[in-house]
Amino acid sequence: MDEVTDATFATDVLESEVPVIVEFGAPWCRPCKAIEPTLIEIAEAAAGRARLVKLDIDGNLGTPSRYGILSVPTVILFVDGEARETLIGPQSKSRYERAFAQYIGE
Repeated sequence: MDEVTDATFATDVLESEVPVIVEFGAPWCRPCKAIEPTLIEIAEAAAGRARLVKLDIDGNLGTPSRYGILSVPTVILFVDGEARETLIGPQSKSRYERAFAQYIGE
């Protein structure tokens, strides 16, 4: 999973030609680590149709603030530079898939 920062967020996420799943998390966040394998599976299944990146909220304060991130993990799907789906807290694989399906297909 690639990492993005406040400095690279606009280029890597907002200007992306494919939808981007962004996991807002932190190294100390156990639920963040727990959902990563699920998000990776979803991204691998959507290879070429979506990308997965993570942003460390401790080292990058601007972007989480801009999107109102108050707890981690928060996962936001960006499409054409816009936040389309937001899921707060750990979710099941099927919940992520349902939320993202209309944007990244099956």
